[in-house]
Amino acid sequence: MAAAPGKIRDSIIGYMEACGSDASIKQIMEAISTQLGPVPPSSVRSYLNLNVGRVFERTARGRYRLVGDAENVHRVGLEPAVEHEKAVLFHADCFDWLAAREEASIHAVVTDPPYGLTEYSEKELTKLRAGQGGVWRVPPSFDGHRRSPLPRFTIMTDQDRKELHGFFRRFGALVARAIVPGGNVIVATNPLLQHIVASAMSEGGLELRGSIARLTMTMRGGDRPKNAHEEFDEVSVMPRSQWEPWVVLRRPLEGRVQDNLRKWKTGGFRRPSEDRPFGDVIRSSPTSAAERAIAPHPSLKPQEFMRQVVRGCLPLGEGIVVDPFAGSGSTLAAANAVSYESIGVEADPKFVRLAADAIPRLGSLR
Repeated sequence: MAAAPGKIRDSIIGYMEACGSDASIKQIMEAISTQLGPVPPSSVRSYLNLNVGRVFERTARGRYRLVGDAENVHRVGLEPAVEHEKAVLFHADCFDWLAAREEASIHAVVTDPPYGLTEYSEKELTKLRAGQGGVWRVPPSFDGHRRSPLPRFTIMTDQDRKELHGFFRRFGALVARAIVPGGNVIVATNPLLQHIVASAMSEGGLELRGSIARLTMTMRGGDRPKNAHEEFDEVSVMPRSQWEPWVVLRRPLEGRVQDNLRKWKTGGFRRPSEDRPFGDVIRSSPTSAAERAIAPHPSLKPQEFMRQVVRGCLPLGEGIVVDPFAGSGSTLAAANAVSYESIGVEADPKFVRLAADAIPRLGSLR
């Protein structure tokens, strides 16, 4: 059944708003097809051409952007903040960096982005510092030790979820533009938000390919009722989370898998060995105290796990792995450990300084 013209229009405009930069007709087709199914190319070209000057402007042959987006183009510094072995880290906003990146110039994305947007607002951080909780769950203790606060995503509002969806839709659109066809996109999330992340990034033009389950004991869930833990000491409000989902997406293939592998070096996952395929369940210990001492980042993942994911994301072991939310540089350290080229982008100068020290030290762990 053909999509209604209004749906095609809304899908095109929604994608272009999320992208924030110009896009080719092919990119627009890929993005809206993930939402609407097959759409006649003539319908897309017709809508674009009829609305040039009013809604869109043509930036080059077959390339368009929304009117006014030219004013929002940001200049991104091209000088790396950190370089070590095959890893390069830029101090920049990742949305600006991705928008400025040449189309189809990266081969995989492995990243652990902000799980949400509201928990780091000044309002919620003030509550956290005062020990009042709010979005943050401030537990009393665990085995006699004070536990670190964790965001409580169960109390997010509809507006919070809408903003989160918009954030990841825009992120997906920018990644879909920068990555080559067949390139893997692997994004850490959590059981409560993975559906939002997956659907939003799919709307940005990426194909959902499943998820990787990191099996590990977390400190999320399992808590007694807030401010009544002694009264209801036999109650867990939610199950203790013992796994962490990493959403797996990719830019649509160009032709068959074998064609894509020959041209772009992407389109699958690298096997750990000839007899064992890459799997979607990876057992993982919590991040060790030694690694946390090297890189005291709030969401640091262990090198043993990161190296498996990073190695697996390039099927032929060739190409550039990008972490747009680089944090302390654990993805880049893992890429160095498996001899891959990598690029990281980090907006927070505190974490850029941390990564400068942590990347070589984490990468040298054996």
